[in-house]
Amino acid sequence: MDPMRAKYLKPAILAVLYIGFSQWSSVALAQNADASNLYKRGLAATCANCHGTDGIGVPNAGMPIINNLTSEQMLTQLKAFKSGAREGTIMPQLAKGYSDEQLATIANQLGKK
Repeated sequence: MDPMRAKYLKPAILAVLYIGFSQWSSVALAQNADASNLYKRGLAATCANCHGTDGIGVPNAGMPIINNLTSEQMLTQLKAFKSGAREGTIMPQLAKGYSDEQLATIANQLGKK
């Protein structure tokens, strides 16, 4: 192989590998972000059966509308249900099924910022 050609071949190969790996890692990061967002939306969607999509309520269902709460207010209420400090029919049992991190995720997804 021509020495001059070999001199430029190694940097060219390294550049191609760098570009390839950086593109691959960008795709992986985007996929991780998509998966994370889907997970967060999925957690918040578990509230829709009673509280409606995005907490906007279900007409004549008798359940509280929760989309008027801030994230902080919602998290406080969820933790109160979980600890037993707040009584309810089904919310205490439901809240106990989530970790504190999951409750925070739900509050951040559904509560006003």
